[in-house]
Amino acid sequence: MKKAGISRRKFLGTTAAVGAAGIIAPSMIAGCTREALKKVPVVSWLDQAPDGPVLKAGVIGCGGRGTGAAINFLNAGPNLQITALGDTFKDRVEKCRADILKEKGQEVPEDNCFVGFDAFQKVIGSDVDIIILATPPFFRPEHLAAAVAARKNIFAEKPVCVDPVGARSVMATALKAKELELSIVTGTQRRHQRDYVDAYNQVQAGIIGNITGGNVYWNGGKLWHRDNDPKWSEMEWMIRNWVNWTWLSGDHIVEQHVHNLDVMNWFMGSHPVKAVGMGSRLRRVTGDQYDNFSVDFVFDSGIHFHSMCRQINGCANNVSERIQGADGAAYLFQSQDNYLLNLAGEEIWRYNYPVDEEGKPSKAKMMDPYVQEHIDLVTAIRTGTPLNELENTAVSTLCAIMGRISAYTGKETTWDEMLNSDLKLGPKVFEFGPVDIPKDVPIAGEAYVPQTK
Repeated sequence: MKKAGISRRKFLGTTAAVGAAGIIAPSMIAGCTREALKKVPVVSWLDQAPDGPVLKAGVIGCGGRGTGAAINFLNAGPNLQITALGDTFKDRVEKCRADILKEKGQEVPEDNCFVGFDAFQKVIGSDVDIIILATPPFFRPEHLAAAVAARKNIFAEKPVCVDPVGARSVMATALKAKELELSIVTGTQRRHQRDYVDAYNQVQAGIIGNITGGNVYWNGGKLWHRDNDPKWSEMEWMIRNWVNWTWLSGDHIVEQHVHNLDVMNWFMGSHPVKAVGMGSRLRRVTGDQYDNFSVDFVFDSGIHFHSMCRQINGCANNVSERIQGADGAAYLFQSQDNYLLNLAGEEIWRYNYPVDEEGKPSKAKMMDPYVQEHIDLVTAIRTGTPLNELENTAVSTLCAIMGRISAYTGKETTWDEMLNSDLKLGPKVFEFGPVDIPKDVPIAGEAYVPQTK
């Protein structure tokens, strides 16, 4: 922990203190102490950000997630505008612009729509207060550094890098942003999801006892791929097919499973110090990535968490986290109710979800966490109380990279190795043509072992 420069208090971050109480019936008190229950904070959530002067945002990366984040931002409160768009490809900018007009009735000026590898600089240089970063993750460290240098508040999608060099760059940017009192929210929306935050508060109050281990999963089907088009250069194809190339996405253990690993780190208040992993490529049809990983993460206390992620159709799906305590366990889900059980398997807590039209509790009626994170960002800006999640997300991303490297190499990989590694992915030259990088799928026992400085 000391080498990463992150204390437990800093790692938990601002959102750890925010929550709405779940419901614990008197019959559920068995297995948890009344004293522990008294410690659970009850804090009201904002359903929209407070009003204030117009805040203008520019979007860098206008694909599905960038467009979605723009809509989420506009739904977060009053006097919010999208005034600039930038992407490598013109068709992405045009679609994003059309979708914003259709969904929210806002027209982004054509003069503020930028295309090319330098589009990010033009968006940052336009008259905006907030930058929304949603390009492939490879570009995130450079874009974050440029936005902070321009003193912009930021919403940055996770993950925030794909390699150790990028992680160190982002950690440095996070510290610079803190000095400038900028707000940065990072797309780890579970930290803004009401049932997750309240479950976190229950666990921190000791209701399931000290954490002894756990499991984190993102087992789902294939995402998508783009077949090469003869009209495209190799560079264009790779960027359009980015979720299948490690240099652009970090592999899916980094790009997607970082959500679950971030929950693990959040609840633990620290990060693992080593990993032993395995993985393989069974059915992926493009790119150089694996389609499954299984990793044993070990914390400095000796506590183990098992991580599993998969992107293969026709298999058992599970997107969840289980936090095991000495007296019970927390069960957290993307699309199911969150609840706690004692060691006898009896429910001791379930989040108090709002009711649907039939008067039944419904997770679907809870505030959308993808909007909540923008509400929290805008609130932080308008109330002058900076919220900076960047360092936490850099740590969780580097944790995912540690697991990836262990699986690729077949070796035990340590946090210190990752923190000091000079591994940097991607080409040195960005132009539309051939891409000069290795494209072989890693083979455990034969893959490159990162060198340390």
